[in-house]
Amino acid sequence: EMGLLPVRLLRERRQSFVELNAYDAGGKSSYGTAGYLGNGYFVTVKHAVVALDDADGTHKITAIKLRIHGRDVPARLVDAGDADVEVHSGDWAVLRVSQKIDLPPLRVNTRFSYDFADPIFRLGNDYSKGIILSTGYVGQRTTNGLVTCLTDGHPGVSGGGVLDQDGDLVGIPIGRMQGDYRFSFILPV
Repeated sequence: EMGLLPVRLLRERRQSFVELNAYDAGGKSSYGTAGYLGNGYFVTVKHAVVALDDADGTHKITAIKLRIHGRDVPARLVDAGDADVEVHSGDWAVLRVSQKIDLPPLRVNTRFSYDFADPIFRLGNDYSKGIILSTGYVGQRTTNGLVTCLTDGHPGVSGGGVLDQDGDLVGIPIGRMQGDYRFSFILPV
């Protein structure tokens, strides 16, 4: 019914996603996910790498590390959207690593229609326990350019990938409805 992707394809796509850890000036850390675009570039969410509500500067992000093949690789913020809160159409960021890495880049599909009940596949760093897979369905488009879906939206999944039935990156999970782990929001690519 879901038109499931072959297991081989899902395993290949999993290799394109990495765990992300950000460290702030106050000594706290947070986690999320980043997807590999190629040439050292990764896409993620802004709220994972920029303190959105940091009036006094104590939560300014001072370091970003991506876990690639079991080691932490420093990354730097290259560009970010205009989000000042989570679950916002400007909640995206692009990171870059300077070290040579060996990951398969994602194929990006900017023409995915997000029709009601389209099956989708989400890969993300669920609860900072590694990259896992979740399946779900497209709900509807929101007035602020996001898409709702029924797929798990646990902490750490933000910045991961939403794939279509061809295994192409079509969106980025950016948050969930407050208190509901099954109702998530996607930022289309």
